[in-house]
Amino acid sequence: MHDTAYEITTPADYPAYLPAPEGPVMLPSEIPPGVQMVTLPGGIRTLAYTQPTVPVALPVPVTQPIPAWAKTTALLTPTIGGGIAAAGIGLSYAAPGLIAMSQALWSAVALIAAAAIGVPVLLRLGRAATGTGNTHITQNITASGMFGKANGTINHH
Repeated sequence: MHDTAYEITTPADYPAYLPAPEGPVMLPSEIPPGVQMVTLPGGIRTLAYTQPTVPVALPVPVTQPIPAWAKTTALLTPTIGGGIAAAGIGLSYAAPGLIAMSQALWSAVALIAAAAIGVPVLLRLGRAATGTGNTHITQNITASGMFGKANGTINHH
């Protein structure tokens, strides 16, 4: 792999904040795979082999079946939307007729209200114009037996 061997030495009392010591220096491209610059607990910086990090396997997502209610809802949604659209179109075509019908119904309600008020008033006026008072009629009806002939009299007062 590499034919040149470098001696990796660092004095024990060399502080980490000073520049690297004089001597042969390895270029970053010359550092073999798995070797990194590390700082030891004593503060000394040196090259060392590091443990390769094992990639953690992510859990494989399990596909869930689609519930039946979701399928039914998804299938009914266009149908319901189409029905609402058809109803809207139908109402837009029927609007002039519905307006005329509602006006006719209001006219019928007004006619019924006027008749409920006007007919009793006209009857009172008609009785007052004739000048006659109230007429009382009494009837007396008698019958003998279950299948007997009925007789009656009418009296005008």
